[in-house]
Amino acid sequence: MLQQIWLYLKVRKKYWLVPLLLCLLALGGLLVMGQGSFFTPFLYTLF
Repeated sequence: MLQQIWLYLKVRKKYWLVPLLLCLLALGGLLVMGQGSFFTPFLYTLF
């Protein structure tokens, strides 16, 4: 799936979508880490 997304971005020259996808991926990672792990208190200090 990631390979298909990369090929789409490369062929259609939509390089401006890369930072948006990276931000969404980082936000998703924060949400997953914040689900009852010991990282949760540290995440609350960011927001």
